[in-house]
Amino acid sequence: MAAVIIPYPTVTPPSYHRIVSPTLKIPTDTQRPIPVGLLACQRDPLLRELETSIISCTISQPASFTSVKKGKKASAAAPVDRPILEVILHDTVIFPEGGGQPSDTGIIKTADGRTWVVTQAKRHGGHAVHYVRADQAEDGLASLTSGTNVTVTLGELDFERRYDHMSMHTSQHLLSAVLENRLDIHTLSWSLTAAPAPCYVELARSMTTEEILAIQSEANRLVFEGRKVHVEVQEMDDKPQPAVPVLESGRAVGKGVPTDYTGGIMRTVIIDGVDRNPCCGTHLPTLHNLQLFIIPQTEILSRSATTSARLYFLAGPRLITYLTSTHSQLAAAAATLSCGAPQVPDRIGQVVDERKRAEKRIDDLEFELAKHLAGDVWQEMKSSDAALFVKHVHRTDDSINPLVFLSAITTAFANIIPAERPFVLVFSSSPSSQTSTSTSVLLVFGSDEKCVKPAGDLLKSKLNVKGGGKGTRWSGKFTGVWREGREDAVVSEVLKTIST
Repeated sequence: MAAVIIPYPTVTPPSYHRIVSPTLKIPTDTQRPIPVGLLACQRDPLLRELETSIISCTISQPASFTSVKKGKKASAAAPVDRPILEVILHDTVIFPEGGGQPSDTGIIKTADGRTWVVTQAKRHGGHAVHYVRADQAEDGLASLTSGTNVTVTLGELDFERRYDHMSMHTSQHLLSAVLENRLDIHTLSWSLTAAPAPCYVELARSMTTEEILAIQSEANRLVFEGRKVHVEVQEMDDKPQPAVPVLESGRAVGKGVPTDYTGGIMRTVIIDGVDRNPCCGTHLPTLHNLQLFIIPQTEILSRSATTSARLYFLAGPRLITYLTSTHSQLAAAAATLSCGAPQVPDRIGQVVDERKRAEKRIDDLEFELAKHLAGDVWQEMKSSDAALFVKHVHRTDDSINPLVFLSAITTAFANIIPAERPFVLVFSSSPSSQTSTSTSVLLVFGSDEKCVKPAGDLLKSKLNVKGGGKGTRWSGKFTGVWREGREDAVVSEVLKTIST
C-alpha cells in the first residue's frame, strides 16, 4: 500500500463524537468493558494509542502439534499453529469488524515491555474481543491477567490499514447517499475489499456512464467543500430494531443493527447535509481531500429471479495506489509497444488485428498441410492390397491444441477415400520437449466402429491412454515421454492385432 497521506485534521475534533442521550455516559469502571458503540476507536478514529486495562483473558485456540509417526526416533513435536488468546479490554483503539468494515490489527504492550500481536478483533454480543497470538498459552495467561494495565496500539502499518478502511468506508456512505438522493438508487450491500482492489456497492440496477459521471461529480463537489462528518450515539430503546442484511459470506452490512448486538448503543454516522446512517464503523471526521473515483461501468449480477449491479469505486490512499499502479502499467505497455501512452489503445488494436490475420494465415496453412498429409496416406493405401488398411502417423506439434490439427487430417482423408475401402488410422502428436508430465494426444479414425473401438480399448490397456470416443473416431491422451522405439512400437502392435 502507498504511504498514507493524512489530510487535515490530524486530530479528531471534539465535536466528532456526540452523545445525544442525557442519561448515557461512557463507563469509567475499569472492571467493566466499554461496549461496542462507545469504544475509543469509535469516539476518536485518529487515535493510535491508549492506556487501558485487561478485563479477561482466555484461551481461544490451543497450539496444534505435528503428529509423530510410530517407529520414528522420539522427539518433541513442534507446534504447527501458535495458541490464540481472547482478550477483553476496558477500552481499545483496535476496531472489531462490523458494518462491512474488516477488523483492525494492532499490538498490546504490557508494563514489562513485552508486546502481544492482535491478529484481529471481533464483536461478541456487545464486547470487543481481541485475538492475541502467544508463543505459550500459559505464558500469555500469566502476563495478560485481569486488572493488568496495558497499552493498546495501532502500529504504523496497522494505522495505514485502518486509514484505508476509513477512507473507503466514509466514501461508501457518501456514494450511497448521493446515489439515493440524486437517482433514488438504493445500496443493497457493499464490500470493503482487501487493498488495493476497488471496493464496490451492489445496486438494484445498472447505471449508464453519464449517470456514473454525474454521481462522481456531485460526490467530489461535496468532498471539495470539505463536508464534516460526526457521530451521534444514544441509548437503544426497547422497540424492535430492523434486521440488518447479511451477505452469503455471513458478514452483516447495510442499515440496521445486527440481531446479536447487546451493547445497547445506537450509533449514527452523519455527513453534514448529506446523510444519516446507522453504522458502527470508523469514519474520517471530514470529507476533505478524500477524492472519489468511480470506475465508469457496472458489473451485472444475475441470481435466479433477481438482477443487480456492482459499482466499483476508490478513494484516499487506495486511489493513489491505483493511479500509481495504473500509470506504471500504462508506461510499461507503451514501452513494449514502442509508442507514447496516448497511442497505446490504438497500438493494441493494431496488434490484435495483426494477431488475428496471422492466426488466419496459420489456419489456412494447416488446412493445406492436412490435405497434403491425408493425400500421402491415401496414396499409400491405394498401393496396398490389405483387406483392412492400417497406418500410424506420428508427428511433433507444440501447438496448444494439437488434436484440432489431427482432426483436420482425418476430415481431409474422409473427403477423398472411397466409402467401400475399410481402414483404421492412428494419428498421434507429441511436444518437441518432453518430460514425465508431458501430454501426447492420439486420434483413432476408421471406416467402421467395430474396428475403431477395439483399437481404442487396446491403446488404453497397453499404453494407459485416457480417452474414449463414439462411432468412427476415438481420441485419448498419453502422459509421459513418447519414444519412437517404444510407444510407436505398441501402436504398431495394436494395429497389427486388429488387422488379423
